[in-house]
Amino acid sequence: MDGFSHMITIRLTTWVNAPVERCFLLATSRGFYPSSRDGIAAGSESRRDSLQCGDTVEWMLGWREHTSRIDCIRPYSYFREVTTAGLFRHFEHDHHFAPMDDGTRVRDEIRFSLRMGPLGHVAGMTVVRALLMRMLVSKNTDLKRIAESSEWQKFVESDVITQERIPMPEGANRIGNMQSFA
Repeated sequence: MDGFSHMITIRLTTWVNAPVERCFLLATSRGFYPSSRDGIAAGSESRRDSLQCGDTVEWMLGWREHTSRIDCIRPYSYFREVTTAGLFRHFEHDHHFAPMDDGTRVRDEIRFSLRMGPLGHVAGMTVVRALLMRMLVSKNTDLKRIAESSEWQKFVESDVITQERIPMPEGANRIGNMQSFA
């Protein structure tokens, strides 16, 4: 049985009242993924502050450790992780960032399949899907909170963002809800 024929997809859209550059740089910052945060740790031979193509991210899902490689990066709009070790037969996580009139739309799409044939598909549709969604919502909640406050400066050097393309008026209306799509 082909593992790709039973792919499971998770989608989550988060609205952030911050410029797209800030959201992207925060999401690709090594500091945003400390090892104590939900079992996620960014690793690489390099000492760069931001994730680049070829870098790895190690993370825990439930009881299993997984390793993902940054497969593609298009600054300020997109990056993709693919899992190279762990529970999954196939795992891709696409991170999309789009400037909007009132901030940034952060859209995640995860596609995965598990080993173990039909049993893996049932486990994926129930337990693993719920764990991934909880981890994704937690990460995006943190990204939103940090990007909308001055805390983002702890993770991204302010001179990296030379000009914010999206002006944010004082007291801008904050959109607090996230939308998830199955």
